[in-house]
Amino acid sequence: MAIDPRSGFCQQTKTFHSLRPPTPFPPPHQPLSITQFVLSLLHSSTIPTTTTTYLTIPSTAQSLTYSQGIDQIYSLSSSLKNHYSLNNNDVAFILCPPSLHVPILYFSLLYLGVTISPANPLSSDSELAHQIQLCKPKIAFATSQTAHKLPSLPLGTILIDSPEFTSLTHPKPQTTHPQVEVSQSDVAAILYSSGTTGRVKGVALTHRNLITLISGFRHNKAVPDPNQPGPPPVSLLILPLFHVFGFFKSINAFSIGETLVLMEKFDFVDMLKCVEKYRITHMPVSPPLIVAFVKADLTKKYDLSSLKTLGCGGAPLGKEVADALKEKFPHVEIVQGYGLTETGGGGTRTIGPEERRQLASAGRLSENMEAKIVNPETGEALGLGQRGELWLRGPTVMKDQSSLFFNDQNNGVM
Repeated sequence: MAIDPRSGFCQQTKTFHSLRPPTPFPPPHQPLSITQFVLSLLHSSTIPTTTTTYLTIPSTAQSLTYSQGIDQIYSLSSSLKNHYSLNNNDVAFILCPPSLHVPILYFSLLYLGVTISPANPLSSDSELAHQIQLCKPKIAFATSQTAHKLPSLPLGTILIDSPEFTSLTHPKPQTTHPQVEVSQSDVAAILYSSGTTGRVKGVALTHRNLITLISGFRHNKAVPDPNQPGPPPVSLLILPLFHVFGFFKSINAFSIGETLVLMEKFDFVDMLKCVEKYRITHMPVSPPLIVAFVKADLTKKYDLSSLKTLGCGGAPLGKEVADALKEKFPHVEIVQGYGLTETGGGGTRTIGPEERRQLASAGRLSENMEAKIVNPETGEALGLGQRGELWLRGPTVMKDQSSLFFNDQNNGVM
């Protein structure tokens, strides 16, 4: 099978192959949750977990170190196992705005093998009813402001802003870690995607999907090496934690000792203040926000010299806008990418200065990923330079559970 070394295209199969080096993964039959995998990566690094901050909330000045986060993950997972008898593949619906508790809750439930299903707290009653019908949760986690939107569930609703929940996260003497065996093929998360057809759909991502996604980022140097000298990276997260990118970012950060600064709601001036105060090195953004960076005189009022990269996706970025940003902020690189909920957020991305100079590109195919350009009417695979529907196949693509979650036409990313 002859593969073009420049494009990765195989004329025989009409398939594009990733030109990234193949990524080694844990054996697929090894019991391993995404939480266990991420903790193993963190423990194998040289990061000082007692002094490195994992999460910070600017509006409340609350923060959590990695050591505190690890303790809370184990304590919460033990409490939930002992008090609520949560088991593998039970589903937990999560309706919470950003807070220090949310990522800890994610990790704790995933450690137990519980499938998490985070949703937008601003969703309408009908949207939430549809999502709950799709994922069939046994328990819910909400706040005192969002709980009224939820129906009665078998194990009820736990308020994460209550003293009772806080007590569940406090380390208790002589508490042992729950012994839970989680298969990598188990569903880790059900996220929601509107796609292009009909009502919202539930996307089932497995522990294996998330493990391979994080492995790919690490082995192809798309994230900083946690063992390199220098201060840890600091990211400003303005994306919601229920969105695939915010969800992945909160998990991936833990594996590399990155500090996450969580904005509870977006405000342009507050964002600039955060970049200055917390010495932000990276931010995920959309093209309209880059336009704002280019046009706003407010950027001159704040010290943005710490900013190294802007991760841009969600829509095409015009070359003129990218050039204007480079002229105004020559020290900032734009890292572009393309992905979707159905691929865990992964698909393509730019790595390194040479690729990032290709401003009209969303990057090369991610590691271990294959793609076809297909005529949407006939299903025929097309050749180089032809327009059609993009089909992706790889280890980060969602579990095929269309009969359970896709009530409308399947978008067929596999």
